[in-house]
Amino acid sequence: MGMLAGKAPEKNAVLFVWLNHYAGVMIKTPSKTLVIDPVDVKARNLEDVDAILISHEHYDHLDQLLVSEVHKSTDCLVVADSTSAKRLKHNILPQKLQEVQVGSEVKIGEVSVKAEKSNHPAASPVTFNITSEDGVKLFHTSDSLPYPEMARMSESKFDLVFCTVGIAPGASPQTGFEIARLTKPQVAVPYHTNSLSSQKEFVENLKKGLPKTAYLVPEQNKIYQVGKRT
Repeated sequence: MGMLAGKAPEKNAVLFVWLNHYAGVMIKTPSKTLVIDPVDVKARNLEDVDAILISHEHYDHLDQLLVSEVHKSTDCLVVADSTSAKRLKHNILPQKLQEVQVGSEVKIGEVSVKAEKSNHPAASPVTFNITSEDGVKLFHTSDSLPYPEMARMSESKFDLVFCTVGIAPGASPQTGFEIARLTKPQVAVPYHTNSLSSQKEFVENLKKGLPKTAYLVPEQNKIYQVGKRT
């Protein structure tokens, strides 16, 4: 059984599961299931997937064999940055492989995925700005550091932002907080870390600097629901 098989979010909400210590996240909208940067997870836990999104080619974000296995079992779309797309082209049906650059938008049914800039030392990295079919807005930062254009993106009124707080070069609870400060989400989620203390430090920074922003400290493989701000 897949991790979110048989589960569905309430109206105007999404479900998500954090899959690993990195950027691996499964998101379920009312009609679609997206998996971002799946690594260190079994293919059998990724059933009923409509699309896999790959942000860049680093080993903790792109597992070519896993992506190929899930694609073969689900016939899902694979949306990938240019470098990752080149690595995947021999494993994924051409009509199911969508290469994206910063500024690209892909529709998965009525769910919109926009590729945004990533401040990270990879070949062609992107982050993902996702809007569900009923208007829930999410920003998956992969392992990006903050950058000034994130402030412009706050006009989207994000409901949920995944904030990088560790492991990636330069990433820390403070840079994760800066992402939250720039993007102004309803709910900020500290991820990309194997350190609970880093997540807690992020929360302390948030309480001091953005007391009106809610937070959710995820545990791996647990299901969470976030709704659209009212």
